[in-house]
Amino acid sequence: MSALDGFRAFDFSEGVPYASFTQNGITFNKSVTLKLGEPEYARFLINPETKQVAVQACSADDKNATVFYRPKASGVLSVRWNARDLLNTLERVMGWNLKENGYRADGVLLREERAIVFDLSKAIVLT
Repeated sequence: MSALDGFRAFDFSEGVPYASFTQNGITFNKSVTLKLGEPEYARFLINPETKQVAVQACSADDKNATVFYRPKASGVLSVRWNARDLLNTLERVMGWNLKENGYRADGVLLREERAIVFDLSKAIVLT
C-alpha cells in the first residue's frame, strides 16, 4: 500500500472545458472531448428552469444519442454542432439573439455521470 493510493496525476494539457454558442453552432473545446474520454456519441440535455445544459457521453443506442467525436486526420479535438433547431431552442430559453452576440460558458465535469454541465446564466459575451 502506497501513501499515494487513490491519487491521480493531474493533466495540465486538458485545460478548462467550455462551450461557445454562436449563430454558426455550438463548439465544445478540446477539454470537453478529453474530459469525457473522447466519446463517439453523446446526449445534449437542457434544463430550461436552471438555464443549464449538459453534454453526456453515451452509447449509440441510448435514446437521443447523437454523434459527438470522431477522430480527425488533423488531430483537432474540438466538436461543433450546428443544428438550427438546437440553436433556436437555446435562443428561446436564454432570450439570446445569436446573430448579435455569441456566448461562452465554462463547464463542470460530473465524472460519475460522464457529463459536463454548462451554466448558461453565467455565460459571458464573446468579444
